[in-house]
Amino acid sequence: MQQGDGQETEVTWDDQQNINKFGRLNNKFHELEDEIKAKKDMADNLEDAGNELILTDEEEIRYLIGEVFSHIPKDDVETRLEALKEENEEELRQLEEEKKVVLAQMADLKKILYSKFKDSINLEEE
Repeated sequence: MQQGDGQETEVTWDDQQNINKFGRLNNKFHELEDEIKAKKDMADNLEDAGNELILTDEEEIRYLIGEVFSHIPKDDVETRLEALKEENEEELRQLEEEKKVVLAQMADLKKILYSKFKDSINLEEE
C-alpha cells in the first residue's frame, strides 16, 4: 500500500485482520443505529398509545394480539402497555451499551491502523 509521501507500506496478515474487524464492527455499528432508532420510535408509539388510553372513556379496549383484535379491560391494557414500555426501555439501554462497546473497539482499531498507514487508509464515514 502506498502512503501519501510515496512510500510503500506492507500490509501484513494482522493488518488485514484488523481492517476486516473494523469493517465488521462498522457494519455492526450501523445495525445497532437502526435498531436504536426503531426502539425509540416504538417508545414514542407506546407513549402515544398511553396518552390515548388516558383520554378514552371506554372500559374495554380493542387490543391487537398477533393478528386479532381482542376486547380487554382498560386496566389490563394499561398494565400490558407499561410492561411493554419497560421492556422496550431495557432493550434500548442494552443496545446503547453495545453501541458504546463497538465504538470503543473501533476507536482502538483506528489508532492502530492510522499509526501504521497514516493517510493512505480512510476509516471515516462521509
